[in-house]
Amino acid sequence: MQIFEELEKRGLIAQVTDKEEIKELINNGKAKFYIGFDPTADSLHVGHFMALCLMRRLQLAGNQPVVLLGGGTGMIGDPSGRTDMRQMMTKETIEHNIECFKKQMSRFIRFEGENPAICVNNADWLLELNYVDVLREVGACFSVNNMLRAECYKQRMEKGLSFLEFNYMIMQSYDFYYLFKKYGCNMQFGGDDQWSNMLGGTELIRKKLSKDAYAMTITLLMNSEGKKMGKTAKGAVWLDPNKTSPFEFYQYWRNVADEDVLKCIKMLTFIPLEEIDKMADWQGEQLNKAKEILAFELTKLVHGEEEAVLAEKQAKAAFGGDSENMLVKEISKDTQTVIDVLVALNICKSRGEARRLIEGGGVSINDDKVNANDISLEKYLSAGEFILHKGKKVHFKVVLV
Repeated sequence: MQIFEELEKRGLIAQVTDKEEIKELINNGKAKFYIGFDPTADSLHVGHFMALCLMRRLQLAGNQPVVLLGGGTGMIGDPSGRTDMRQMMTKETIEHNIECFKKQMSRFIRFEGENPAICVNNADWLLELNYVDVLREVGACFSVNNMLRAECYKQRMEKGLSFLEFNYMIMQSYDFYYLFKKYGCNMQFGGDDQWSNMLGGTELIRKKLSKDAYAMTITLLMNSEGKKMGKTAKGAVWLDPNKTSPFEFYQYWRNVADEDVLKCIKMLTFIPLEEIDKMADWQGEQLNKAKEILAFELTKLVHGEEEAVLAEKQAKAAFGGDSENMLVKEISKDTQTVIDVLVALNICKSRGEARRLIEGGGVSINDDKVNANDISLEKYLSAGEFILHKGKKVHFKVVLV
């Protein structure tokens, strides 16, 4: 099976500008494609993960990736899929975030060897543009009427779309135009919420250079309830182990809904489709096995096999009561109450939330249910450690230091 057909079977392709031409190019390793990453945080997250996996699949098929880091577009902020304006970042923050991105990306794509990925920063050309020149040479190619109909602006219209954000489509389109001219970049890939911005680029190339360029969007990762995956009660699921530990990352995927597990295996892992097809009729305990496969494969991709093996052991230890392999968390021996423990370990965001969790019967220490009237740690302090349970899915060995 060739790469385009595989992407279709995995459910990864959402929209394309010219299916037959794109199929011809990527199946024959002739695509020089780019995906843009705006440095909105100091770590990549699950939303970026899909794009990185697509880059890897296409690079393995002989195509050449161009990683575009948005040092310029990051100063504006993409309004796509948002109901409010993004917080403005300083140049220093943007530069720091870009360096963090670069380190994480090397786990997914090759920057050396055959068809190596190219890494560029759009600050190198966008920040040097003359405003009047942009209005004359680029602005004349865009219809305001068409821009206002774009999906990426619709959610911003009710609360008010700033002129700053309105320019984002033009900037992203200019990126494609610039990369086409300088690097021969003939395709842009991205999330399906980027479709309007990507079409702007293909149109700008056509109008300015009378040449064809192509765009393809990736299906957004949604759960069976129609919500974006990759977020928890504590926020995004990060690829940085200091922000989301390998254990927490593993647990996120281990706990996906039954209805979502096979879709996630298809879209996110590199397990051959023939093996995935054999899982189609799995039910009950078999689905739990599928979730373990999903969690292990993705943790291995992001954090390496050693961390994946450890996370798997910790997860099984937590549910099987094996304290020797359970994930260890350290807190000060001066900690006095269970509420303090829950907040210190970031299990609860506030003391009020911790108290409500205890009152609802959601916390146990060792085999003891914590009572709302008895939250002292005194009887556990002498042992120097204890097992903390939050509900049925969160279990830690807590060590007092």
